[in-house]
Amino acid sequence: MSSTSPPPPSPRTVTVRRLPLAGVLRPNKPSDIWFKPASSVVASAAIPNLTLLALGRLDLMMYTMAGSFCALYGHNLPYAARARALGGVVLGMLASIAVALVAASLTSSAVILVMVGALLAAAQKTLCDATRIGPPGHLIFTFISSASLFAPQTIGQVPGHLALTLGAGAVAWLVGMAPALVRPHGPERRATARALNAAAAYAERPEHAPARGAAAAAVHAAWQSLLATGARTAARRALERLVVRAEVALAAPGDADAAQLRAWAAGLRGAGAVPRPGPIAGTDDELLGVEVELAVGTPSLWRRLGPGSPLLPVALRTAVGCALAGYASLALGVGRPYWALVTAASLYQANVTLTWNRGVQRVVGNLAGVLVFAAVVPFAHLGPAALVACCMVFSFGAEALITRNYWLGSLCVTPMALLVTEFARFQEPSELITDRVVDTLVGALLGVLAAVAVTNRRAGDHIEQALTRVDTARATADRTLASAAPGPAALETARRSLAGALVELRAAADTAAGEWWQRALPEDRVVAAERAGHRTLAATVRRQPLGPVTAVDDTGDKAGERSGARG
Repeated sequence: MSSTSPPPPSPRTVTVRRLPLAGVLRPNKPSDIWFKPASSVVASAAIPNLTLLALGRLDLMMYTMAGSFCALYGHNLPYAARARALGGVVLGMLASIAVALVAASLTSSAVILVMVGALLAAAQKTLCDATRIGPPGHLIFTFISSASLFAPQTIGQVPGHLALTLGAGAVAWLVGMAPALVRPHGPERRATARALNAAAAYAERPEHAPARGAAAAAVHAAWQSLLATGARTAARRALERLVVRAEVALAAPGDADAAQLRAWAAGLRGAGAVPRPGPIAGTDDELLGVEVELAVGTPSLWRRLGPGSPLLPVALRTAVGCALAGYASLALGVGRPYWALVTAASLYQANVTLTWNRGVQRVVGNLAGVLVFAAVVPFAHLGPAALVACCMVFSFGAEALITRNYWLGSLCVTPMALLVTEFARFQEPSELITDRVVDTLVGALLGVLAAVAVTNRRAGDHIEQALTRVDTARATADRTLASAAPGPAALETARRSLAGALVELRAAADTAAGEWWQRALPEDRVVAAERAGHRTLAATVRRQPLGPVTAVDDTGDKAGERSGARG
């Protein structure tokens, strides 16, 4: 361990980074589980939508949709964690709708309602980022609550409308949890397979720094998934051993067998037996016990939201951008200012560069989406059943396409949002299209301007904090390695802590690199810290011999022996 003091922070010189256009609209590979949120939202919406259709009360569908959209969340989470997360999403949606409906019942002032919507959007953005709920993040909350602000409302109607949201949310919770009956360890298996495949890709190209970063993030995500499963069953212990093998390949790619890693990943598909590498340097309880779980615990909510949090400037951006967009829409005489507000809210990502990218995607997708709306509106106007069918088809299409690129998802989101306004009564399509185009342009322009104007200097401070955590974790690992006979638990705890700190450092560096107004970043220090940290990780791996490989099914029964590979 080096005793030299770290170099001083980078000077606070300011650089202006370019906002790119190349590649912003390029489609990506679809998510490996794109069909899960797409089918879940359709299944959760079918019961309330068809019930309201039968009752002739499609005017209430906005409130049931608020609950149905909760089915979009948590599909990467193990079911124990998903149950809690989906419950939190439903309660968060209920609270958002309650604030919006009460505000709408108490005042008809559009100026006040826009401000309420902007503050709600900022709160929703901040809490979704702090809790790391994942896609679609705050956007669904903001879309529903902003629309509710401008729906005619009396205080006496609020309890009934909230009951509709809660009932549809309960259906969404059941839909989200239903796959646990068939494949109880599915999310953990997918996370482990991603880690193995990412480690294999890095083993094939060890000189490629982005591959190393992607592998480290995938391994860390797999550990977080496993630690969220609850009890350490035999299936979970088998998956833990596979993640350790991925971590071994990450730390020592030259010794890894990429083909074996990919074979293990392929073996995790479906519900068959889990390949089971043997224990590493001792029993499971020693290696992967409570100490390790505490070492890789996620930061507390207060730490993410407390003073100095890089999330707070993003919250301010959201509030300012949404307010400006809403008021500009009012000034232009557009009848639905919440569309501009939602457009601005949808842009805000971790930094200005990503926000700019989302702005370009949003504008292109919305402009193309209104053309799709113009094409389908004659069919949708055939009757209530056709309107409901169109909305459900577009909700599926949005989730099927949005992981490829946001603008592709907007091809379905935009016509769906326009059709939602027609649940109460059919409207003139040309008026809806004009309002949507104007609000899109206004919201995107002012949203990006707010992101540029409200700087996030804390992103650079976050790098300094992440560097300190890496240095501390590496020093602890070096001391553990230097001891005469480090215990397996102590060695593994030190390694997990260092791995988590390295992932956090890379995320902080990527976020700060995308800020437009930013002091010079300590890029050399980040690279040096990452290299030193991964050398230490490799040293910890060399201290832990690997055992044989067996297979275990999801109930813990062995399914045969396999030969183990060092990687």
